[in-house]
Amino acid sequence: MSRLPSLTGNQQPGPRPLPTEDDLKAKRAFRPISRRRRVTDKFVRGVVTLTFLVALVPLLWLLWTVVSQGLPAILNADWWTKSLQGVLPEQFAGGVYHALYGTIVQALMAALIAVPLGLMIAIYLVEYGRGWLAGLVTQMVDIMSGIPSIVAALFVFSLWIGTLGQPQSAFAVSLALVLLMLPVVVRNTEEMLRLVPDELREASYALGVPKWITILRIVLPSAMSGIISGIILAVARVMGETAPVLVLVGYSRSINYNVMDGNMASLPLLLYTELINPEPAGQLRVWGAALTLIILIGILNVIATVAARLVAPKKS
Repeated sequence: MSRLPSLTGNQQPGPRPLPTEDDLKAKRAFRPISRRRRVTDKFVRGVVTLTFLVALVPLLWLLWTVVSQGLPAILNADWWTKSLQGVLPEQFAGGVYHALYGTIVQALMAALIAVPLGLMIAIYLVEYGRGWLAGLVTQMVDIMSGIPSIVAALFVFSLWIGTLGQPQSAFAVSLALVLLMLPVVVRNTEEMLRLVPDELREASYALGVPKWITILRIVLPSAMSGIISGIILAVARVMGETAPVLVLVGYSRSINYNVMDGNMASLPLLLYTELINPEPAGQLRVWGAALTLIILIGILNVIATVAARLVAPKKS
C-alpha cells in the first residue's frame, strides 16, 4: 500500500501571493517625496499666498477708508432715527432713516415676487423639466443672469411706465430688482435640489407617496438650508443696485410710505444725490451711507449663515 506524500519536511513552499491593491497604496504612501516635488509644492504655496495677500490689500484699504470716513456719521443717534427733511446741504444734521426704509422695502417687495417664482421654476427644472420647454426655460434663466441692471431698469420703465402709464415708484424699482434677483434664486435652488440624493425620492415613491408630496415633505426640507442662504444672499445683492433707483423713482429727502406712487429714497440713491454736494456735510453723508449699506449687507450675510445652520438636517 503506497503512502501519501508527507506535507512536512523539506517540501518547497508554494509561490508567494501577489500584493493586493491596499499593499500597493500603503507602499506608495510611505514612498519618500522627491526634492523637486517638495520645492514645487512650496513654490506654488508661496505664489497662492502672495496672490491672496495682493488681492486682500485693496479690499482692506477700501474697508478701512469707508469705516474711517463714515464712522463719525453713524455714531450719531439721529443718523438712524431721522430723515433729511428740512436739512440744508451744509448742515451736519438729519439721518438716513428714510433711505434705509426705502432700501429694505424695495428689496423685500422684490423678494416677495422673485422667491416664489424662483422656487417654482427650479422645482420644475429639477423634478419635472423635460423636452424643449425645460431647455427654453434654462436658456432664458442663463440670459437673465447676464442682463445688466440698467437694461432691466429700462425694460421696466418702457413697460410699466411708458406702456401701462404707471407712475415712477418704489414698486417699479422692485420689478426691476425681480429681474436681477430671479436668476440667482433659480440657479441656487436648482443646485441645492440636485444635491438631494435620489435614494430619498425613491424610498418615498416606494412607500406610495405621490411625487408632489415627496417634493414638499422630503426634497425641499433636505435642501432648505442652502435655499434660504441663497435667497438671503440674493436679497443682499440687489440692495446695492443703483441703476433701477436712478431710472424708476425720484429722490425724496423725507420718508414716503406709499410704495405705489411718489418719490422714495434709498441708500444707493442717497449716495448718488449727496455725491454732488460739495459741502463737508454732504461728503460725510456719502461715507456714512456707504458704511450703512455695508453694515446692512453684512447683517444679512450673518442672518444667512445662522438660518442655514438652524434649518440644516440634524445628524442623528
